Amino acid sequence: MNNPILSWPAHSRTVPPPPVDPSFAAGTAWIDDKIVPAAEATLPLLDWGFLRSDACQETISAWDGMLFRLDDHLDRFQRSVSRLRMTSPLDRAGIRHAVHALIASAGFCDAYVQIIMTRGRPPIGSRDIRLCCNRFQAFCIPYVWIAPPDVQERGLHLHISRRLRVPAASVDPMIKHYHWLDFEMGLLEAHEADAETVVLSDAAGNITEGPGFNLFMRQGERLLTPRSGMLDGMTRRTVLELCAELSIHVEEADIGAEVLLAADEVFLTTTAGGILPVTRVDDTTIGNGPGGITARLHQAYWFRRAAGWHGEPVNYSVLTT
Repeated sequence: MNNPILSWPAHSRTVPPPPVDPSFAAGTAWIDDKIVPAAEATLPLLDWGFLRSDACQETISAWDGMLFRLDDHLDRFQRSVSRLRMTSPLDRAGIRHAVHALIASAGFCDAYVQIIMTRGRPPIGSRDIRLCCNRFQAFCIPYVWIAPPDVQERGLHLHISRRLRVPAASVDPMIKHYHWLDFEMGLLEAHEADAETVVLSDAAGNITEGPGFNLFMRQGERLLTPRSGMLDGMTRRTVLELCAELSIHVEEADIGAEVLLAADEVFLTTTAGGILPVTRVDDTTIGNGPGGITARLHQAYWFRRAAGWHGEPVNYSVLTT
């Protein structure tokens, strides 16, 4: 990346060991309490997580051998599990062990880990959800970026879809769930409109969230982010903390499409990339490139992570202890 204020710190920690098994080099998965190559991970066809999207997940990142906000992710995962009235077959310590073991087995320095709880299934012929045996699964792949470096350099193109986000009265947005058909159809619209990604609104016309990200915009001296209708993203939470540290005033507010189109600056927050600039919304150009607040927060985010902020070192010896 040519722009130094949109770059990431160099790796400086101990180089992790090679994969435990060469077949783990492309990624690992935790299936039925065993680690297998990610490409071989399977889910029973009759699991309601597949048949009915009855599942929740949490996506955790590691950078330079350091997991970010692992305890916060585990807290939010438990919240999702509880609100779906599921029971995890693994306790918190077991889930933490799985996260470390998946990364260590793959030998990754930068990793993208997703922990998943599915409903399982009741006995054949029954629809009694209380009889399901809930299942824990997870996978680990190399770190994922919503936007590659060249797109970040010039800023993403964002489409505002007319499709409504699943309403909170139907599906609680504070559960990190897989009800993504609205996002998927919106993404198709975005690509047809020559945009990289999409954001959806609620029934009142207020911007909510996009597939895997929250949104911020600057209006003059005010930094705004939607107040409702979306998941309380972990990177969003991090940006709110950074704003408090950097004396950047930020407000949670209702943001209509017309307000977003008039923004001086727009950026997205996501585990899969951190803070990503937006320089076009539909046919409207935003600023003259990635904005100054975006760059300032991007730099603070990555360099604070490099310093170990909210970090937990990956235990690469977990498989031998």
